[in-house]
Amino acid sequence: MSRSGPYSRDGQGHGKRGNSRAAVAVGIFMFLGACSGENGPERVTTPVAAVPVSVEKPARIGLIVPLSGPHAAIGQRMRDAARLAVPENQTPPMDVFDSAQPEGPAHAAQQALAAGDKIVLGPLTAGDTQAVASVLQPANVPELAFTSDVAQAKPGVWVMGLTPEQQVRRLVDAARLDGRKRFAAFLPDTALGHSMGEGLTLVCQEAGLETPQIVFHSSDINDITQKMAQLSHRPSIDGTSSAQASQAAESGPSAVDPLNDGDEIESSSAKPEHTDRPTGTVTSEVSPSPFDALLLGDTGLDLARVIDALKNNQLLVPQVRILGPMLWRSFDAKLGDLRGAWYVAFDEKQRSGYVQSYQNAYQQKPSPVADFAYDAAALAGALIRQNKLNVATLTQREGYLGVNGLFHLRPDGRMTRALGIYQIAPGGGSQLIVPASRDLASASGLPAGAGAPRQQGTVPSRVTPAQAKAVQTSPAAAPDIAVWSPSRQATVGSRAPSTP
Repeated sequence: MSRSGPYSRDGQGHGKRGNSRAAVAVGIFMFLGACSGENGPERVTTPVAAVPVSVEKPARIGLIVPLSGPHAAIGQRMRDAARLAVPENQTPPMDVFDSAQPEGPAHAAQQALAAGDKIVLGPLTAGDTQAVASVLQPANVPELAFTSDVAQAKPGVWVMGLTPEQQVRRLVDAARLDGRKRFAAFLPDTALGHSMGEGLTLVCQEAGLETPQIVFHSSDINDITQKMAQLSHRPSIDGTSSAQASQAAESGPSAVDPLNDGDEIESSSAKPEHTDRPTGTVTSEVSPSPFDALLLGDTGLDLARVIDALKNNQLLVPQVRILGPMLWRSFDAKLGDLRGAWYVAFDEKQRSGYVQSYQNAYQQKPSPVADFAYDAAALAGALIRQNKLNVATLTQREGYLGVNGLFHLRPDGRMTRALGIYQIAPGGGSQLIVPASRDLASASGLPAGAGAPRQQGTVPSRVTPAQAKAVQTSPAAAPDIAVWSPSRQATVGSRAPSTP
């Protein structure tokens, strides 16, 4: 239920200010006197004031999402997902506020404080997150924001959205367990590319690794070719003209953001042309690459040009482990030339139970961003019911099991996600080699200079098909508090309200 006016206590929006007040007895004094004989001393008791009885209010959850304006459809799905996790008329109560109300998101945060909310979920955008945090931080009320802007992360404000840094961190952790120690990046000169580069630098620094060499390129084919050669410390290989590379790129992969709000993901149906031209003219043994793991961030035609440059410089698996973003998930069938490369993505099997429950309740699929609202609401509800709502429990190292696998709230406001690791197969397509819910004890979380012992369910060095299968089927210790579980959802899914 959305509230744009004063809060209500009855959960029905009737504006009640509370129906119980503690009677305070102030200034009640008792004087008792007695005589013990004719000359006995008088005995008088010391005046005593009655102590007021404090009644602790039950903890509540606040949800701030856009319920009007251009993002209303997204906000309503997020509200529905949160209600699926914390149904109405159950403990703890959840108050819903519109971040797009005329008074603004800061006013919504003030309403949440007035309602007695002890934790606030949302809002959606980076700007709204900053406005809400300015109100909640002085009150020491934690905020689980749905933005993917890691710049908003700070102690007490956690970024729940999927960020480039989360993807990079997961890839680096898996690559380290694969024996990779020297990282580099060849990224587009875009906001996404720079975010991935910043994430790689941070993760390597935290893990005590060498500072990675990061190169940003434009869409120009000559710029891609020259900079790739510079990154690999090898001269450009003649024999492949710009026209040939451009022609190969025309039939290369293309994709859109897999986290859009729509249910369909567009991708080109054209298959890359296979030619018999050599991938390089080097006949002598190639010197080792200065790195053994390379992070990429391109899609579309630019990725095809990057792949061509990788071939020319012989920077492919097994010499170099190629790492890519979640964007590759929507067109991995066209990435056969990157066989052996890894990318991160949500595990659809892990998410299937939640998706089915959402569809049963609301007769439509949840948008991916709604997953974060479910996880945040389920986590807040579980902690309040167990009387464990505090920073120490929120940031427990074991993390929490969400609809897309394990996640961990770091003390600095960032989040670590145990995303699934997919490996490109020969001829295209991919195989899930590390399920999302099997590993959270990340290698990058170790002290600088420390070794990275293999954790249960993580990638062993030089993964073989047999080892990958063993990893997928190995048992994993569950965290103390599971945000998502099919058995729990079976008891609450039928009580979720329908979408108005």
